[in-house]
Amino acid sequence: MGSSRTANDVDVDLGHLVGSLTRKWWLVLGVSLAVSAAAFALAVTSTPLYRAETRVLIEPRESIFTRPAGNTGTDLSSLDSEGVSSQVEVIASAQILLDVAKELDLASLDEFAIRPSAPKRLLIFLGLASDPGSVPAEESVLQSMRQKLEVYRVENSRVIVIGFSSEDSELAARVPNAIADAYVASQRAAKVESNESATDWLAPEIADLRERVRQAESKVAEFRANSDLLLGQNNTVLATQQLSELSSELSRVRANRSAAEARARTVRLAVQNGAAVETVAEVQASGLVQRLRERQVELRAQIAELSTSLMSNHPRIRGLQSQLADLNSEINAEARRILGALEAEAESARQREQELSANLDRQKEEVAKAEEAQVELRALEREAASERELLDSYVTRFREAAARLDRNYLPVDARIFSRAFPPSVPYYPKPMPMTIAAFLGTMLLMAVLILLQELFSGRALRPAPGQDDRNEVLPEIRRVEPEQRVQHLVKEAIEPTVVAATPPSGVPSEVDVRAAAKALISAGATRAIFVSPEGDEAAAVAVLVAREIADEGLRVLLLDLTISGAASLPMLESLSYRGITDLLTSEAQFADVIHSDLYSSCHVIPVGTADPERSMQSIDRLPIIMGSLTTAYDLVIVECGPTTATSIGRLIEGETSVLVSVINRADESVTEMVSELDDEGVEAMLVLSPADYMPPATPTDRDAA
Repeated sequence: MGSSRTANDVDVDLGHLVGSLTRKWWLVLGVSLAVSAAAFALAVTSTPLYRAETRVLIEPRESIFTRPAGNTGTDLSSLDSEGVSSQVEVIASAQILLDVAKELDLASLDEFAIRPSAPKRLLIFLGLASDPGSVPAEESVLQSMRQKLEVYRVENSRVIVIGFSSEDSELAARVPNAIADAYVASQRAAKVESNESATDWLAPEIADLRERVRQAESKVAEFRANSDLLLGQNNTVLATQQLSELSSELSRVRANRSAAEARARTVRLAVQNGAAVETVAEVQASGLVQRLRERQVELRAQIAELSTSLMSNHPRIRGLQSQLADLNSEINAEARRILGALEAEAESARQREQELSANLDRQKEEVAKAEEAQVELRALEREAASERELLDSYVTRFREAAARLDRNYLPVDARIFSRAFPPSVPYYPKPMPMTIAAFLGTMLLMAVLILLQELFSGRALRPAPGQDDRNEVLPEIRRVEPEQRVQHLVKEAIEPTVVAATPPSGVPSEVDVRAAAKALISAGATRAIFVSPEGDEAAAVAVLVAREIADEGLRVLLLDLTISGAASLPMLESLSYRGITDLLTSEAQFADVIHSDLYSSCHVIPVGTADPERSMQSIDRLPIIMGSLTTAYDLVIVECGPTTATSIGRLIEGETSVLVSVINRADESVTEMVSELDDEGVEAMLVLSPADYMPPATPTDRDAA
């Protein structure tokens, strides 16, 4: 049931290809000589053309000393790749070309006149083409200039090349030079126009801005006067400065009050506790206390001196002690007076603190109001400052623009650094290079055409070892009726000698659809050849097996080689799809002939719509197609319909299984097919058609339904 083949079905006969070139050398040489002679004659009789080039460099020409104020750098937008490419389009613009054509009077030259050829004049006479004479002279000259002109940018640079070809070498140099001059002049004119437009616009704007600046500054002065926002030292609002001074004064008064209270508290504690008040610093600072203490020291010294000679009750000692007691009373009285003064000082400080606090609160309210007014004032000042800055910038620009116009100083960002000169040697034609190129090219083309002719005709293809020659089949195909041509195609496509196929081990001779699918999967078959000796109804078995294997997750393709398309009919909506015959005739690609099954993930290639006779001329491509399909899919199932055992040999290669679709096991055609396969050494698997399977309707029946 399976077989293996190692030989290719078709080989390219290199000897035949070389022989075909050898046999037709006279044709290759003759055509090459004829074409080269025609090329030489054309080159010799052609009008010589000269070409000259002018080169323009796009670069900033503005000097650092004359650069407008505020423009600290170069405008790079005109120097980048897009900017230079834009200048190429400007140079090749219609306006510049027309100006040059008018300057050089190109319309009067015969070279720029449109002369239609003889075929073109015939078409014009018949009304099939437009008459060039009806085109305006300027437009015809412009068309001729565009054909001869080439403007391009040198890669990775800011250099633009202006090339022009002409029959006159002098004109070939004058035109690109004139175009470059016209371009530079147009750029300068554009700058002049831009400068004039700027000055025309700036003049009224400056007048309006002056009025707006005057109004804005008047609002600032008026608001400042109405809001009493007087400035003090360091440009500080007077209310804010007064608040700062009040805060400083309040801090000082609070410090004095605290010090006075502390001194009074010290004296009060000394008086209340009966301590020696003369030791308190505030009391000691009193001049009276200092004199009393000096007198007290003198009295104590006298008492001490008299106590050495007199008794304590002596009237003199008692008098001195009485004076000492009076001194102490006076010191205490002075201390109380100092205490009163300190308390009065502290009270005065407290009153001053309260007054300053009240003034500070009132000043804070005034400062808050001043801050609000100052916010509005700053807004007015900002508006006036912005208007003033805008006015200054406009005035500066206006003066610069006016000065440039007066002095006619408007540098263009382009420089002509290489002017064209009349060439002495034409660039076209080159007789010898053209002749040699025509000779070699024609020889190569003729050789390729002869090789392709031999390959497409099949004469350069030979059967692989073991293949039979079937050139005699074509006449038989031409004699059969059209409805039988597909059957002949299938028969002749798969007729070579059959190589025995080895069946999968353990597979019964008669199985159902599911068992056949499992057998093919377990055997690792890459091709499955189905034969249906009982006719188209049995071909449905291949469809069912293909769907069963596709449901298992394998990539499956069904190739329909039946006459009526019975295998692909249940899988597609109609038989009008492209298929194997279109692929053989190269009228379609694989993507055009592979279609999806309507009811599974299986793919199908139908019979196709191409002429079977034309398909037979490329029948040797079938093994190549099968090899490609086997590479792309896990399993390729081929339904051959009712054919013979000797007709399926071409399709057997590698791990191939041969299966016979059976409706009635006792049918004589089934028995004959099994016998034929046995005679060829092929053990086939019999796959029984399901009993409840209903064959699909034919295309005619579908149309009727």
